[in-house]
Amino acid sequence: MLKQRVITALVLIAILLPALFASVAWPFAVLSLVMIAAAGWEWGRLNGAGAGAMVLGALVAAACAVALWLGWTVAPPRLAWWLAFCVWVLGGVFVLRGGPAAWPGVPALVRCLVGAALLFVAWLALASARNLGVNFILSVFCLVWAADIAAYFGGKAFGKRKLAPGISPGKSWEGVWSGMLGALALAALWLWLDTAFKMDSVSLYTQLYNRFGVIGLIGIVVFLAAMSVVGDLFESLVKRAAGAKDSSGLLPGHGGVLDRIDALLPVFPIAMALITI
Repeated sequence: MLKQRVITALVLIAILLPALFASVAWPFAVLSLVMIAAAGWEWGRLNGAGAGAMVLGALVAAACAVALWLGWTVAPPRLAWWLAFCVWVLGGVFVLRGGPAAWPGVPALVRCLVGAALLFVAWLALASARNLGVNFILSVFCLVWAADIAAYFGGKAFGKRKLAPGISPGKSWEGVWSGMLGALALAALWLWLDTAFKMDSVSLYTQLYNRFGVIGLIGIVVFLAAMSVVGDLFESLVKRAAGAKDSSGLLPGHGGVLDRIDALLPVFPIAMALITI
């Protein structure tokens, strides 16, 4: 299992890094389009689409391709970020409160279409973030990764109070607080990196600091770390409702694409919304 995980991770890195660091933004947009289309297929499978799961994946891919052709990754419609913001914050809280038992009560068509829309906006945010620069998109990626890693080790060391035992029994409140501290430590480090080295673009943290000051930066980083947890819990809820351990077996040793990007889905659109204020 470990060997599979390592091999898959190395293959993904070998594909992702050249696209991410290419001199133009479109290779990353196309690569992430393929991945988000696969996530659309997985979402359909988890939500009772059956044979229609392939159609849902194709629909997501087509929507992303049209947006790329229209130039939305360069000049995105800001309303999309704020709609996603509202859906993730308000809808996320509503769905998580209902738990896995309530999710199948939502009509399958509604579940599929809402999921497809959220995946599309997440892809648009990813592609738009890459257009802003490698330093910017990496600063958002690393916020989610730092929060996840710090939450894992903090939960292992201090975890006592379960966060959502009916959805993800392994998560604790202590892990959440640790994740937030990890994200704040990363933000402080990145602010220094932005001033110490010549970057291709301004990071998320410097943009937030320039707009909202230290207190605003702290509050927003904590909020984004919390939303990464919401994304993770939301996918766990959907899998539990479907009786599935992983979203698919597309990534040997890692599960599916959704399993790898769930925490990113709310964070990127929300980050893009906040830097437009």
